[in-house]
Amino acid sequence: MTRIDEKLFVGSHYLGKPAELTDRIIQKRVDLVRQIPNFCDKNLDLVDVGCGNGASMFLLSDQMNSCTGLELFENHRQEFNNIRTHKNTRNCEFIHIDIEKQNFESQFDRLICFEVIEHFADEKNVQKLYNLLKKGGKAAISVPNKWWIFETHGAKLPLLKWNRVPFFSWLPTKIHEKYANARIYTQKRIQDLLQNVGFQIVDTQYITAPLDVLKDGKLKDFLLENIFVGNTTEIPFLSTSIFISLQKN
Repeated sequence: MTRIDEKLFVGSHYLGKPAELTDRIIQKRVDLVRQIPNFCDKNLDLVDVGCGNGASMFLLSDQMNSCTGLELFENHRQEFNNIRTHKNTRNCEFIHIDIEKQNFESQFDRLICFEVIEHFADEKNVQKLYNLLKKGGKAAISVPNKWWIFETHGAKLPLLKWNRVPFFSWLPTKIHEKYANARIYTQKRIQDLLQNVGFQIVDTQYITAPLDVLKDGKLKDFLLENIFVGNTTEIPFLSTSIFISLQKN
């Protein structure tokens, strides 16, 4: 959903700057979605929960019948519209809604939801995602990975101006969630949460850190070419996010 720079709060909700179309994390997620068998189809309707500026959805729109972005923050609408106009996309719409508090009746064939669940006031509201899908529908979801070295969404830490202290995310859950701007997940925690509302887990992968927040240069080039290689990794410490492929039985 978002990158951590330019962060602020709207009420009790954390608002970040949505990732750009050109960010590596967007392309990694979209590549993984396209690898899910039969996920993309021009006869199917897609919903993007927490769409932000719609970056992920727009990259998939030419392979879907329609795309609907559900977004809590109305201020993302303008950038969404700008991208839609620039890409001359006609099958995407933006709907301002708090999915936790309101029921959205339409059922969709496919669902994506990237870096959003961790911001829910109650994580059990993933039930709303399940309800949005038709029977047999497929979903692709990502959440921040607990074992990444840095806290991806930052934290309100006493006496520390820098909110991305290394290894803070590794602390016990109760301590982490007292100060962090968002929850963070292990593979087991997110799998259990999604299975408890009825989802079938098809596949779970670690997304390799995209290093989008690292300044371009020789160091970044070296890391991307030699360490943070490919879309996924078997090493949890090299991953910023967990990507889960799901199905509604």
